[in-house]
Parts: sequence; structure tokens; C-alpha cells
Amino acid sequence: MDKIDNVRITECENSMYIRPVRMRYTQNGKEKIWDLMKVHDSVAIVIFNISRQVLVFVKQFRPAVYYNGLPAEETGPTIDTTKYPPSEGITVELCAGIVDKDKCLEEIAKDEILEECGYDVPISSIKKVTSFKSGVGISGSLQTLFYAEVTDDMRQHSGGGNTYEGEEIDVVDMTLSEARALIFNEDVPRPVTLILALMWFFGNYKSLTNSPHKL
Repeated sequence: MDKIDNVRITECENSMYIRPVRMRYTQNGKEKIWDLMKVHDSVAIVIFNISRQVLVFVKQFRPAVYYNGLPAEETGPTIDTTKYPPSEGITVELCAGIVDKDKCLEEIAKDEILEECGYDVPISSIKKVTSFKSGVGISGSLQTLFYAEVTDDMRQHSGGGNTYEGEEIDVVDMTLSEARALIFNEDVPRPVTLILALMWFFGNYKSLTNSPHKL
């Protein structure tokens, strides 16, 4: 996955996924401006494999994480990948995807679980946890968090994402102790959604699973 080279920075002239704009407004009589982006809403799913008692995550290269980790003087137009290895931009995340289809959120979550992680999960098994605003300083999009339990029998393929869209995703299984340690492990790049989801999961583990096992 981290076999990435020839990294170049260019202007974003048009995009299917984001639209940068500048908002001008008056607040308490004072003129203000704010630069922001219009983006798609999204879903994310906490996936718990009850066959093996593991949580299922994904790893992928995130250009924004990589780029924002570079010193200001090293941000282009070309990036020295020998000096700044692309592995620094690989994150551990929940299975997730944007809302860009005319489907209900549960259906989109089901599609993402199958595409990214290889499990064919019934919609009835996908439960909403909560929704919240993401990236409030720059996008303010809505992300909806779901929970799904899977079994090894539901696995249809190895996952990896939608190759048509250029996704390259590794599926990562973690024991409960490994996943719990991830909450405060600052050495692993991970988004705040993952931290929120893990805190929710471990706070509700017994009621979710009816399991006598200690964490």
C-alpha cells in the first residue's frame, strides 16, 4: 500500500467530491469572511466479528494526512518520498463511505461493508448509533455512525474497496485489547470518528454482546 512515489502538488481546478467557497457575512455589525468546502455527507460503521471476537477496521493512504504532516517549506511542487515516506499518511479507520447515491443510509453502509471489508450484512443488522457534524471548521458535513455484527460465514471476499474508484484498502482485524489500546495510541494516525466509536463500543460492550468475557 505504501509503494507511493512521484508525489506532486497541483491546483484543484474541479472535483467530484469537494467545492471550495468563500462565505462573506455580517456578524454583530462586523464584516467577516470564512473559507470552507461543500462536501458529501458520510457513513461510518463499527464492525464487530462475533465469530472471532475481533473488531474490523481498514487501513488506507490518506493524502490529506500525509500532506498536512509535511513541514511548510516541503509542501511542493514535488515531495521527496525518500525523506518523507508515504507510510506517514496511512491511517487506521472505520469502514466508511460518502453519501452519493439515492439510497437510505443503512443501504449505503451495507454497500461499504461489502466493498471495503467483504462482509455481506443484512440491513436489519445495521444499527444507527448517532450522527454528528464533521470538520466543523471547513466542511460541517453530517456523518452517521452505525454498528454491525458480522460472522465469518458472511465473508464473501477479502475486501479492499472499489477498484473502479481507485480505492486501495487493507482490512485489519484487531482483538478487543488491541482496539482498546488504539484509543490513546498517538503513534497510529487515526481520525476522531474512530476514537469516538471505540469509546462508545467499549462503554456498551456488555449490553451489545451479552458477553461474560472481561475486556
